[in-house]
Amino acid sequence: MKLDDATFRQLRRLAPILDDVLNAGEVEHADQAVNLASLAQLCSQLFDAYRDQHPGEIAQAQLDAIESQ
Repeated sequence: MKLDDATFRQLRRLAPILDDVLNAGEVEHADQAVNLASLAQLCSQLFDAYRDQHPGEIAQAQLDAIESQ
């Protein structure tokens, strides 16, 4: 699934926040938490769009994830 330019730019803007949190091992600032919420919302929207385009692949990936646990 190709990302539109606006979505791509938004992901690029939010990626450093996730990197900061992962490197620190904690959420250190309120703005990080807010940006993580924005990133989660964007990821959820991307997942929904991908699932709508490829429902069979998503269903199989979910089954595979359950089986591997």
